[in-house]
Amino acid sequence: MFILKVENLNLSRKGHQILKDINFKVKKGDIHCILGPNGAGKSSLAYMLMGISDYKPDKGKIYFNGNEVTTWAIWQRARSGLTLAWQDPARFEGLTVEDYIKIGAKKSSVSEALEDVLLNPNEYINLAVDKTLSGGERKRIELASIISMKPKLAILDEPDSGIDIFAFDNLIKLLKDLKSQGTTILLITHREEVALISDKTSLICDGRIVKEGKTLEVIEYYRTRCKPCPRYISQAKG
Repeated sequence: MFILKVENLNLSRKGHQILKDINFKVKKGDIHCILGPNGAGKSSLAYMLMGISDYKPDKGKIYFNGNEVTTWAIWQRARSGLTLAWQDPARFEGLTVEDYIKIGAKKSSVSEALEDVLLNPNEYINLAVDKTLSGGERKRIELASIISMKPKLAILDEPDSGIDIFAFDNLIKLLKDLKSQGTTILLITHREEVALISDKTSLICDGRIVKEGKTLEVIEYYRTRCKPCPRYISQAKG
């Protein structure tokens, strides 16, 4: 059974076509990786799947858990069991870590969720989720909230740079733990070593899925045949 199906999705922003005829399916219970270089359109795809208002598709359809959700608002998708870990997690002035994790939580222990992401509950539970926390700390707290939600599908948009969330082994353990609790994972990354945990991988380049299949085969293609994304080069020069 496929929990997520994407059909012919296209996205344009500010006169530029970002995503071009995107098609893929995510099997329920799998870790499915979207692998690609910087500037390939990975985060734009994540935002569109979550229903962010500025990322509505020009055409195409999104199906989640048997329902077409292409026109659904972000809160409708969230209520149906879809969630997104942002590249740059948000700040919430005046909201404590405990209150933030409890929003939508199905797992009763906030302390246990914090321990899962290697944060000491005694140190963090009463802190505010604001600028006093580092990007890495906020990212871990966001992941703790996702663990507590027990979503049907978690889109994990790993930062392309800047924030090292965990040591490699701890990140892999977190993904395995999410999978074992019944959460399907759409893992978005540029790192080959992270992609290795995936059951299936789709390679995205310049807004297109250029190869899909067994993870090792896709990684080998990515390593030997992919060049820096044309859009990323253009943005850097601009």
